[in-house]
Amino acid sequence: MSTTLPLFWKLSSASPKERIDASVKLVGALEQFQSQFVPKDSPETSEGDEDGGPKTDGLDALNAQDVSYSIRRLIRGLASPRESSRLGFAVVLTELLSRIETVTCSQIVSIILDSSKTQGSMTGQEERDMLFARLFGLTSVIQSGLLVRQRPLQASASTSVLPSNLAGYNETISQLVLLGEKKSWLRESAWWSISLAFDALRASNASWKEEAVDTTIKSLFVDTKIWTPEKVALALILRASYPERDWRDHLSPAFKNPEILSTGNLTTLARILKESTLDEGEGPNGTKSALGNWKPQVHFVWGIIFDQLLSNPKSANLSRASFQEFFRLVVDESLFSSTSSPERKYWGFQIFQKALPRVAASDIPMLFTKNFMRSWINHLSNHDRYLHKVAKQVATDIQSFVQKNPTLGFTLILQLTGTNGNRQFDRVTKTKTVESILASMDAKGIEIYIDYLLEQVNNTSNEKDHIQDINARRAWIIDQLGALIRNGSIPKNDRWIQSILDWLIVNGLFTIKKKSENSPYRALHAAPTPAFSEDLRLSCRQRLLSCLADLTGQVANVKSDGGKTQKISGTASDGEFWILKALFTIEALERDVRHVTLLEDVDKDSTMIRTSARHVADTLKQVPGDQGEAAKGAELLLLGSVLHQYIADEEGIDTDVLEACVNATTRMFASGSKKSKKSRKSDPTDADLIPESIDVLIDLIIGLLEQSTAYLRAVANQAFSLLSSAMQETTVDLILMQLERRDPAELIANNDEDMDDVEDDEDEEESVDDEEQASSDEVEVEDEDDEGVQELRRKIEEALRVNGIEAATENSNEESDEDLMDDDQMMAIDEQLAQVFRLRVNEKKTSKDVDAQREATHFKNRVLDLVDIFIKKQPTSQHIIRVILPLVDVIVGTGSDEQQLADKATGLLKNRLGKSKDLPSDIDSEEAITVLDELHGRARRARSSEVLATLSQCSLYISKVMLHAKAEDSVLRVYRASLVDFITRKASTLNATFFHDFIRRYPASGWSLRGDVIDASCQATNVYRRCQAFQLLHTIVNQIPALEDQQQEILIFMPRLNAALADFLTEACDEKLTLTAPQMKELFKLGLSAVRQTQRVVSSQDILRTTWRPSMWDTLHKKVASSERFKTSTALPMCLQMVKLSQGTTTPKKSKVAEGETGVESAITAKRKAGTNGDDEGTTMTRKAKRKKVKG
Repeated sequence: MSTTLPLFWKLSSASPKERIDASVKLVGALEQFQSQFVPKDSPETSEGDEDGGPKTDGLDALNAQDVSYSIRRLIRGLASPRESSRLGFAVVLTELLSRIETVTCSQIVSIILDSSKTQGSMTGQEERDMLFARLFGLTSVIQSGLLVRQRPLQASASTSVLPSNLAGYNETISQLVLLGEKKSWLRESAWWSISLAFDALRASNASWKEEAVDTTIKSLFVDTKIWTPEKVALALILRASYPERDWRDHLSPAFKNPEILSTGNLTTLARILKESTLDEGEGPNGTKSALGNWKPQVHFVWGIIFDQLLSNPKSANLSRASFQEFFRLVVDESLFSSTSSPERKYWGFQIFQKALPRVAASDIPMLFTKNFMRSWINHLSNHDRYLHKVAKQVATDIQSFVQKNPTLGFTLILQLTGTNGNRQFDRVTKTKTVESILASMDAKGIEIYIDYLLEQVNNTSNEKDHIQDINARRAWIIDQLGALIRNGSIPKNDRWIQSILDWLIVNGLFTIKKKSENSPYRALHAAPTPAFSEDLRLSCRQRLLSCLADLTGQVANVKSDGGKTQKISGTASDGEFWILKALFTIEALERDVRHVTLLEDVDKDSTMIRTSARHVADTLKQVPGDQGEAAKGAELLLLGSVLHQYIADEEGIDTDVLEACVNATTRMFASGSKKSKKSRKSDPTDADLIPESIDVLIDLIIGLLEQSTAYLRAVANQAFSLLSSAMQETTVDLILMQLERRDPAELIANNDEDMDDVEDDEDEEESVDDEEQASSDEVEVEDEDDEGVQELRRKIEEALRVNGIEAATENSNEESDEDLMDDDQMMAIDEQLAQVFRLRVNEKKTSKDVDAQREATHFKNRVLDLVDIFIKKQPTSQHIIRVILPLVDVIVGTGSDEQQLADKATGLLKNRLGKSKDLPSDIDSEEAITVLDELHGRARRARSSEVLATLSQCSLYISKVMLHAKAEDSVLRVYRASLVDFITRKASTLNATFFHDFIRRYPASGWSLRGDVIDASCQATNVYRRCQAFQLLHTIVNQIPALEDQQQEILIFMPRLNAALADFLTEACDEKLTLTAPQMKELFKLGLSAVRQTQRVVSSQDILRTTWRPSMWDTLHKKVASSERFKTSTALPMCLQMVKLSQGTTTPKKSKVAEGETGVESAITAKRKAGTNGDDEGTTMTRKAKRKKVKG
């Protein structure tokens, strides 16, 4: 027993793993004890315990002492409230009873009842513990199989003794029923155990089986009068097992039909499952108040109901209701009714979650009933709702369900956006449920959904729909079609994408005159009735542009002729631009004059330029491979401009832009023979004035960025990405010119000049006649209705009222008002009216300034996107260097309202350029050094550390490019000048990090600055800058291992460093200058590191001593020891270490030096060793000083 006692304690552990491990060990040990036990007496005889006391349970007769003790302790432990005792003890008891065959059901039940008796003196907690102990104990008996076991007891003198009998079964059932009646919160658990007992009885072959069934039915349905969900669960189980019995007598009068799930019983069943008590004496309509003790878990009866309704829906039992009827009456109209409490609705949501994965695909729409959808949408749309979390969990379960069953996605979308749902489901609920379902569907499911949407365009099944309802439905369809293309996670297919574009083109650009059922365009199969409104056509055009913008930015896998797959943006899987496919559709519809006609007539000039542009775009496909990418960019720019002219309104159509694009493209990609022939005919002076073709195209792209549509910006960015390989120096300058900061007043003036030019042109072309005069009068009247004009009039009337003059009306006498005013009043009115007009002018000016500045910021942001594309696509271009200074200007010159521009420019310089692995080739060295000079000049007067860090990154990039181009001398010249400025000029904004980064990044070039640092340190503006100079030397020395074949230069440099360092330290000890202890420590770190580096390259110790002169350091050590400031600092042992290292008496630890050790560890080690010797003068002085410090 001593081996099992410790295991009982672990059964109460809160860790499931620890409980299970203890359970396995305990059951295994008890089985072993029982197998070795030899009974002495028959089971009928009782035997005393180890203390001599008699036992009445009879366990000791056939069981080992450890086993009988364990059974009693396990049963007593069920009443323990400590941690997880009840769970651990119940598991072991169940497993033990299932393995040993030397106990009877009556024995164990009797022990359980005796150990779980309640007394009047018990507290509420103690009584609950006892009731739980009885429930867990009886459940263990049932689950172990002991309740109906028929194998005789082992080692029994009489083979007729069976472990179970009818009396034990009836006692167990009656005790569980009593538990449920005593405490309502135990009823569900107790009756669930009864259902387990009946399942065990049904599966057994006990001789008393039929009597037990009769007793169970009598106890549950005759003696118990009140109907509860537990009673319904047992009724369903018993009736399914014994359908031949007369259930009408047992179920009436509560249920009219013996089939509980029949249609006539559903109303009664709904009240019971809502957990309202129902007394049999009051009939099916006799309901009382709802049961208390609400629990968040759904009742186990729902699982039994679903098993019977869904396991065999095509059952021959015709009286059973369908699942649709059951869910509508029992769930939707009961739990989700408008008068239902939030607790009942919570159950309803759980029941929906339980039913969703179990119902057949054809029955899924039955779950999305009216009341459920209303409650779900209401609670899902607002996070403050009481059931928002469970509603959100339902949405998550639906999304997970579609991921496992993609073919059911369309069915679910129909329910969410259908009659009981809302077309704008995602917008109303503030979720992405529909969007995620679409993303989980396959291409075939998406096509089915598109077919459904297009069928709804002309759906006239509901004749009561008003024109507003039809337009709202069509607007929703347009939005859904656009969302399918916009969502990048939806699997794309060329066929359904093309069908959406075609439908938008037909309904946005054309009027259907006659339907064509044989047309390849689905929109022509039926003429819309009623016809599309102008707002819907405008929405189609806008959605078409947004779809093409999204498609232009999306990447497609295109297979080339060689079988290789390439990723190309803006194209279909066949390599053609989606914009070109849209133009094909427009041109085909233009030729079909019988069925459709364009909404807007196109003049002859526009038709000619569009035709020319299409012809040039077709010829670009024949451009050879070296210019193929640029040709694709020009083609996209042409096609995008042509399509935009079809869709844009009259004010947005500018044929000059398209004509300039055609001419520039023709010149850029003309054949060699034609180009030379043209150049011979042209005047050389005129040729110089003609801008480069690529400049014209990029200028047009910049013009597109000024537009407000996402389509033009997408076309511009993608075309620029393809044309970037052909960019020249003037092209880069053209882009960077757009980043220059301009005064908002200048922008307004330019706009006003443009407007004046337009007005002058109109005045020249049109004469002012009576009709135009009348129209202008109408405009003036309309202007008076403007809010701004009304505000101005109000202020003028207020100014008049202040001076005692009322505003003129139709009945007022103007002459009498004028007679009453004298000169002083007129002057006062003039002054106040002038003030009103001045305020009005200032308001307009301020508004214009703000709008102009905002537009300029947005435009520069888009231009920075072009710069980003250029750097990303052409990292080896020789023109990359030209973008650095303008980006720096953006960072430095932007105000607080343009911080986004500064951040974006900083990101381009630091991340895109600074981390680029590719370098420009064939750079202009003079231009590069000019840029580097300018960067360092700005760094010397940088306004913040962030700007200085950005300038440092740019300087490192330029240095990398120039070093790659063998221009190290120029780089060093610039850094030398900055180094001198940093050390010798107090107002310099440079910092040490600026030079540390350069030295670490390029060790060889940093080594070349060693002498310059020492020279500059002698002229330092203050001690702090001088210390920073020596920190730079420290970094240079640490980079020596990265250098190759520099031994001679190292030996030449070290004596110079030795002298400079010793002089600096000596001056500090002599108090000619002031150094802090940390500064002194850093200087000794430099010395120690330099000595170790010298030891690496010298061939003998004599050279080392000649280089570092140990006597000089010994003298310095004595000065440090005698200095009141430094004799107690860590500099003293470090100086002693310098003496030993310079003498060659200490072997350097190469591994630590290689890792960048600066002498701290060595100094501490030297100090520790010196302390053990006791004969060192410096150490003795240090100890004395420390003792004095303690005494003082």
